[in-house]
Order: sequence, then structure tokens, then C-alpha cells
Amino acid sequence: MKKFLAVVPLILAAVSPALADSNVGFDVNISVGNRPSVVVPAPPAVVVPAGPRIIIDEPPLFITPPRLGFYVGVDIPYDMFYISGRYYLWQDNHWYRAPHYSGPWGVVKYKNLPPGLRKHKLERIRYYRDDEYRSYHRDRDHYRGKRFKPGKEYKKHYKQERKHDKSEYKHHGKGKGHGHDD
Repeated sequence: MKKFLAVVPLILAAVSPALADSNVGFDVNISVGNRPSVVVPAPPAVVVPAGPRIIIDEPPLFITPPRLGFYVGVDIPYDMFYISGRYYLWQDNHWYRAPHYSGPWGVVKYKNLPPGLRKHKLERIRYYRDDEYRSYHRDRDHYRGKRFKPGKEYKKHYKQERKHDKSEYKHHGKGKGHGHDD
């Protein structure tokens, strides 16, 4: 090995004037040790889409088209579904799942969707949703289908707050100490 390394500079010295006049490149790589001579490229990075940011001013209404058997969101600009205590969303060619209708949303693989959701094509789900929504919209007060609106616990809390506010209002007197005119 030492003899080989000593010969390399002599070869380079003899060849370099000829190479300097030509348009030819010359490169010498010497590897010493147990490193593999083949460079293994790193695997490509896996791009996972970030969860979407869903903006809904109030809890959405969900109805259940009889042909589907699960809740579909209506009056919102999203394809959102409620099944077994979870929310599912189809957006930007990805499925997402969340514990709440406003997120946080995480990507879910198609094979991990609930069977009811996998059973139907998205176009068919939209068709059944729209058809059932027309029925709901025509006779909202007498609608006989299943419906669900998340956040009933907030209504209970709101009622308790109103009750508390009314008792304070009575306790302090009408308008006294609250900036109201007598």
C-alpha cells in the first residue's frame, strides 16, 4: 500500500502537463478502511400533511340519512362526519379524524376509517346528505330523522350562567351598581 501511495504522485506529475493543455479532468479517490465503496442514498422524506384548520362559528348540525346510517354535517362548507364519538373530515384529498368538530385534526388512512364510511363513495355520501338535508329543511320543526348538534353541555352551562346573572340582578336591585339608569 505504501509503494502504491508513493507511485501516485509520480504518475500525477508525469500526466498533469498533458492534461493541463487538454480539456480532460482527472480525479483520484483513495478509500482506506472498511467503508462501503457504494454510497447508499437516504430514503425520501415522507410528507405528512398538516391537519387542516377548520373554522366554524357555532356547533354544526349533523343529520343521519337512512341509507348511510351515520351523521353527516350540513350547513357547513366541509365534508364532515360524526361516527362513534369521532369526527371525520375529507379535505384536500386526505381523510382526517378529530375528537372535536373544530380539531385538532390528524391524518387517518383510508383503511382505518369506520366501515360505514368506507362502504360508500364520497359522491354518494354527498348525494344522500343533500337529499336528506332538503327533507330536513322543508319541515325542520317536524323532521323525523335523527339529528345531532354537538355542544349541548355548553347550552346547560349557558343556562346556569343566565340563572346566576338573573339572581345577581334581583339581589343587587334593578340597575343599581351595574351602570344602568334608574
